[in-house]
Amino acid sequence: MISTWRKKRASKRSNTKKQMEKTMELLMVPSHFKCPISLDLMSDPVTLSTGITYDRVSIETWIENGNQTCPITKKMLNTLEPIPNHTMRKMIQEWCVANKEYGIERIPTPRIPVTSSEVTGILRKIESCCKLQQGSESSRELVIKMRNMMKESTRNKRCFVANGAGKMLSSTLDCFTEKSSVYEVETIEEIISALTILLPLDSESKSILGSKSSLNCMIWFLKCGSLSSRRNSVFLLKEIMRMEEIWRVEELLKIDGGLESLVKLIKEPICPTTTKASLLTIYHMVNSSQLSNDKARSKFVELGLVELLIETLVDCEKSICEKVLGILAKLCNSHEGRKRANNYALTIPVLIKKLLRVSDLATEFSVSILWKLLIGKNDNVVLINEALQVGAFQKLLLLIQVGCGENTKEKASELLKLLNLHRGEVECIDSLDLKNLKRPF
Repeated sequence: MISTWRKKRASKRSNTKKQMEKTMELLMVPSHFKCPISLDLMSDPVTLSTGITYDRVSIETWIENGNQTCPITKKMLNTLEPIPNHTMRKMIQEWCVANKEYGIERIPTPRIPVTSSEVTGILRKIESCCKLQQGSESSRELVIKMRNMMKESTRNKRCFVANGAGKMLSSTLDCFTEKSSVYEVETIEEIISALTILLPLDSESKSILGSKSSLNCMIWFLKCGSLSSRRNSVFLLKEIMRMEEIWRVEELLKIDGGLESLVKLIKEPICPTTTKASLLTIYHMVNSSQLSNDKARSKFVELGLVELLIETLVDCEKSICEKVLGILAKLCNSHEGRKRANNYALTIPVLIKKLLRVSDLATEFSVSILWKLLIGKNDNVVLINEALQVGAFQKLLLLIQVGCGENTKEKASELLKLLNLHRGEVECIDSLDLKNLKRPF
């Protein structure tokens, strides 16, 4: 009896579902509710000077591609600023509500995007507050308003970028940090947060942001700030160091605790993006062969970065692994860096483990580091035997067979010749499984 009742109920539900599907097939979206470009239901209808209504995203994409004509009429537009069609939007919303039973959701009322005049007005007010020293509270409120606007939509962000918001905020940060002996922490935090939304910055903004006072401020936040301010500060430092200007590296070296703060972000990570930003900042600092970069390399080696990077390599994602190996390759250019790597027990096993397992770039860096450690005037027999034991010869031979860059191939060949001289002295074993190895910190 119960089984029969269940079958009837299931049959009724099935019929209802089929009827709903049939109704949905018959339900047609009115043609004037569709965007002429995307042919989809408009969620934010706007009207051009020609009187034709489009969905905002579609028509803005059309205009951004360099078109200055109406897609339908082909007439030149008097203005490139579309006007919101509130009447059409309300009609579409009413139609959505009327057909709610068919699974159609009501489109939300969109926020009106900012205009260039509004953006210019906000930026001028921020500039005036900074120049006239009217207090940080008003500046902070304006920056918060600006940041919220940029978060609302990509279009708003583009509008701020086009009107020089990056340069203005960089100048404002420099102004606050240069004239004040005590940092206006809350205001500067908001400025730094807004600047991170504007990333990537143009070269002029980065140049202003890389001033001595601004660098000191960002390092202060790295040492004493909240998690979010530390995160935002390292993002900006990465942008500045990407320019690879020697004098900026020298300025950063002079700041007490600057390099230690960057290393701490790797040792005590906040999130993967912060770790990557810190690694990229360090990489740009040690990338060149200039004297200041040599000083940076020496300082990082003294801070134990070589051992920390090798520990990080044990278990990390691809993008972090590549950056770590890139820095390690630069640090091994110095005698002290190679010495620290040679004396660390995990160095050779980890490097061999990464060969042909992460990416071509990671393999290239790994071979380069091995070449720097093993090839020299005085062959290190202990390291060579260790490399043989964990399968270096087989991995390098396979690398040449599979194919790689000329420079990497040349180094791999030299390593094979060196290892071949000692092959009879040790018994090769499988490479170590480092998956479950835990860090000591």
